[in-house]
Amino acid sequence: QVQLVESGGGSVQAGGSLRLSCEASGSTFSVIAKGWYRQAPGKQRELVAEILRGGRTNYADFVKGRFTISREFAKSTVDLQMNSLKPEDTAVYSCRMSGVFSTYWGQGTQVTVSS
Repeated sequence: QVQLVESGGGSVQAGGSLRLSCEASGSTFSVIAKGWYRQAPGKQRELVAEILRGGRTNYADFVKGRFTISREFAKSTVDLQMNSLKPEDTAVYSCRMSGVFSTYWGQGTQVTVSS
């Protein structure tokens, strides 16, 4: 079994920064993609950013230029540096790691941005 644990959420004023981290533990598996998703109250969960095994990254349009995803496969981690935060970035952020046959999610961490 694989467990993903996120850290780094919290409250910040608009324009501020936060860094989210996610670390996998437990059984090992071959990861092909790592990503961060978010879900705001009353909205569907949406992709924020993902990084593929080869290093290619994909970002949602609403975070391009503000957020940066990074990972260290050797450490089974994936981080999300969030700069220039806006109130509309307020949501529960969850990390996801996907292999060929399995997908794992973290429990989520709250990010609140006040104006």
